[in-house]
Amino acid sequence: MTTFKQIIGRGTRILEEYKKTWFTIMDFKGATSLFADPDFDGEPVEIYDPDPGDPPKPPGEDGEMPVDPPPPGPGRAQYHVGNVPVKIVRERVQFIGADGNLATESVRDYTRKTVRKKYALFDDFLNTWSKAEQKLAILSELEEQGVPFTALEDAVGRDYDPFDLICHVAYDQPPLTRKERAAQVRKRNYFGRFGDRARAVMEALLDKYADQGIEAIESPDALKIVPFPQIGTPVEIVTAFGGRNQFRSAMRDLKYQLYVA
Repeated sequence: MTTFKQIIGRGTRILEEYKKTWFTIMDFKGATSLFADPDFDGEPVEIYDPDPGDPPKPPGEDGEMPVDPPPPGPGRAQYHVGNVPVKIVRERVQFIGADGNLATESVRDYTRKTVRKKYALFDDFLNTWSKAEQKLAILSELEEQGVPFTALEDAVGRDYDPFDLICHVAYDQPPLTRKERAAQVRKRNYFGRFGDRARAVMEALLDKYADQGIEAIESPDALKIVPFPQIGTPVEIVTAFGGRNQFRSAMRDLKYQLYVA
């Protein structure tokens, strides 16, 4: 009974931002009869037992039960704040560290310590990043060492490149969003030296970076994803740059332009 109610408890979590204020249980075994246990969760507020042919949703607008809220019970009070400015005074996130243990320090402190263990100085990290042809290799290595990039995005912002997340959190550098980095490349008129098809490819790659990050550029299937098939086949695209070596050189230069000081 306890396990069943824990499962159902997942559904009862209210998510108002997604308009999730009710849910439906598809009961094929009569398991919902286990809720007839006043000692566990009290008497039911209201029961909706539809007959064959009745709608599965309970009555009320959007399936919400037209009942008054239950009186407050024991335990911590819950407050719903509307139109009132609030701020987070302190936040702590728990995640699994590189050693497999639960880390309870702040994401920023943990990231700073982990990154600086490998790259003590900002110049150390910057030089390694600049020389790496595949930036994802550095990110994968840091992730294996425990840098929680997903938690970093939640803490700093989802519009930033992993490069900026590291530079900002580990070395106190001001971050730039991906769109800001892409805009800087365009301001330099960097694509003027390419032909029409090659320039269209570079523009599309820059758009991909602004929307999705460095992964979109370094993916081995990048040229197979829209909008590149509309520009040409992978062979035609490489040919537009003058060959494979010239294409790879252009890709290296594009990444250099994105991260140049």
